[in-house]
Amino acid sequence: MLTYPSIDPVAISIGPFQVHWYGLMYVIGFLAAWWLGRRRAERIGLTRDDVGDLLFYGALGVVLGGRLGYALFYGMEQWLLDPLWVLRVWDGGMSFHGGLLGVLLAAWWFARRKQLAFFTLTDFVAPLVPIGLGAGRIGNFINHELPGRVTDLPWGMPFPGVGPEPRHPSSLYEAVLEGLVLFVVLWWVSAKPRRRGLVSGLFLVLYGFFRFAVEFVRRPDPQLGFIAFDWLTMGMLLSLPMILAGAGLMVWSRRQPTP
Repeated sequence: MLTYPSIDPVAISIGPFQVHWYGLMYVIGFLAAWWLGRRRAERIGLTRDDVGDLLFYGALGVVLGGRLGYALFYGMEQWLLDPLWVLRVWDGGMSFHGGLLGVLLAAWWFARRKQLAFFTLTDFVAPLVPIGLGAGRIGNFINHELPGRVTDLPWGMPFPGVGPEPRHPSSLYEAVLEGLVLFVVLWWVSAKPRRRGLVSGLFLVLYGFFRFAVEFVRRPDPQLGFIAFDWLTMGMLLSLPMILAGAGLMVWSRRQPTP
């Protein structure tokens, strides 16, 4: 059994001013996406300045969609009891699926503005996302969020505030799968021109599969528990449409012309 590392969720504190590790992880994700995007911007006719604009709108989509998605999918009761809670993003509580919808709306608006095909833009954006996902999961771990289920594996660790039992570090599993593995696969696949929609579909399938799999060792959200069958969680329920949509998009891409 491992000991849960003692890391202060506040990275920098100057008087009343505090910078949380959770927020810094989002900054890392956006900076990585900005740097990587500038390297490939010319492929789809964007300038490097366009990448900055795209990331600005994408960041709004992530934060607004992620927070509203969490409130709707996981925290409706808390939101009704404390309406201002939804504004306290630094306390944690973001939904990837809500953030994804926010980013898709931002991408749709940006694609129309730049007269780009929507899936051309999403194929460009998809490989830029995983580093931010991985960093966000590390932020969850530092924030003592997303504890796993009880395990007797040697790397199990007690999570603060959940009891003395060793648990799966499920947020670290997600950091590796949704961050490192997803980035390597998508960056490699997108290194060469691909049929429109293929990279976007692959992103949806892989993320949905990784998230669905990790949900089996991640403790269900205590305010929701299991949705059905004593094993189906909200994360699984939201990931299934992603897998199906991604598979459909990959099939559709086969009918698109090769760039």
